[in-house]
Amino acid sequence: MCLAIPGQVVEIIDAERQLAKADVSGVRRVINIGLVDDEGVEVGDWVLIHVGFAMSRINEEEAQSTLHVLEQIGDAYQQELAELAGSQIE
Repeated sequence: MCLAIPGQVVEIIDAERQLAKADVSGVRRVINIGLVDDEGVEVGDWVLIHVGFAMSRINEEEAQSTLHVLEQIGDAYQQELAELAGSQIE
């Protein structure tokens, strides 16, 4: 199952290459913010991440609500977190 998971931007790593570091339920990894860069992504913003790309900006309330629902899914969510932890965009 492929899920889009909320993550919070914790660092802009390379603005020119549109790379940022996001925290997704304790997993920190590099993501591409090119698809939402026109929205002005900054440290502290929440984004919806799918296969290493930020797909859209969301507010914190929506992020927390979505994370709560995803946690209820159980195994599929845990698998997605494991895959996220094992992948990289460099």
